[in-house]
Amino acid sequence: MLKVISYNLRKHRASSELLNLAQDFDVNVLCLQECDTTDLPPTLGPLHLADSTKGNRLGLAMYYHKDRFTALDTNTFALKKSLHDYVLSPAHERLLGVKLVDNETQHELVVGSFHAAPLTATNSLRRHQIKAGHAELLTMGGEGMTLMVGDFNYPFFTKNLISHLKETGYELTLSNRRTYTRYKVFQGHFDFATSLGLNIESVETLPRGESDHLPILVSAEYLS
Repeated sequence: MLKVISYNLRKHRASSELLNLAQDFDVNVLCLQECDTTDLPPTLGPLHLADSTKGNRLGLAMYYHKDRFTALDTNTFALKKSLHDYVLSPAHERLLGVKLVDNETQHELVVGSFHAAPLTATNSLRRHQIKAGHAELLTMGGEGMTLMVGDFNYPFFTKNLISHLKETGYELTLSNRRTYTRYKVFQGHFDFATSLGLNIESVETLPRGESDHLPILVSAEYLS
């Protein structure tokens, strides 16, 4: 079983919770959004920092369990910008990908930490970013096994997104509870998982911390 946590730290405010998350849920991979990458430790218990973005005001990062996995490659990707990106602080890199090999099974997979354009952008632009993100991760290899998690900023019309993704072979899996409940108007599943070549057993919304997003725990198995 592969266990991955994704967490938007709300401008790094929830960073003090990371060690407990890693230890309490025995995770293999930890994907972060909205973190201050200059203030991240190289390790969190058994987890090792694979890579982080360098050009963002609010960055992306990923940790992995060194006993379970070996990191073969990392890459960051700049996706299509929204008006928000041009007017305010630009988000040059909206996707961080890490290619891993499972030391127990020798499976290769690519995991992505993703942060879509904010709600001021259109769903059409976010769909473009998601599709482009999937394509970029596939270029990294991983035997066609890909897991992209993060803050998709897509709480409305999710069924439409699910149908779009099925055309590309990807599955979208929502968590058992909402992941963003700070404002009454904007409540829903902002954080979820998209996958290829994996069986998603469950996506669980974890208890609230200091962030306006709730972390999610993805449990998955290899299909072959």
